[in-house]
Amino acid sequence: MGKFILGVVVTLLVLILGFLGAAMLGFIPTYANVAPPRWEHRLANSAVDASMERHAPHLSNPLSPSDQNYEDAMKIYTMNCAVCHGGLDRKAADLGGSFYPPAPNLVSHPPDDPEWHTFYTIRTGVRYTGMPAWDKTLSEQDIWKLASFLSHMEKLPPAVQDYWKTTFGVTAPTGEEEEKPLPKQN
Repeated sequence: MGKFILGVVVTLLVLILGFLGAAMLGFIPTYANVAPPRWEHRLANSAVDASMERHAPHLSNPLSPSDQNYEDAMKIYTMNCAVCHGGLDRKAADLGGSFYPPAPNLVSHPPDDPEWHTFYTIRTGVRYTGMPAWDKTLSEQDIWKLASFLSHMEKLPPAVQDYWKTTFGVTAPTGEEEEKPLPKQN
């Protein structure tokens, strides 16, 4: 039994050292202008979700969901987020598609995470994705406004939907639109 365990440990060490050696010798590609393979996409998203579950405090939004807070969040989003995550006019962001992995288009595919998760993501950023930490740029109140807006984007009050349409020339997403398939990944 001891030899079997030693064999497993040695095999794991050889695999790990082989992967590290391949990486250090440049055999693992690092370019960002391709779609991540499906396994990498799943692994990365699972790791981010697990990290959020472990580290993010499950806070409640201290702000009330008001029309003014949603409108403020739309302005904050347009000024700070749209360049990577797509505009409220539903146009994709060229810059967001240049990241590896590509930044999600949050208007076409609103996050389905709870507000605390979105708040923590905005506040602390996500390593190795290009998503910066906004805690030194935006106030905590503004981050909560964004988190609330993104979490409720498909069910905004009528006055906010009207504001969206008059300001950006398109209707707000309602969740009833036909789902467009995501681009096929390797």
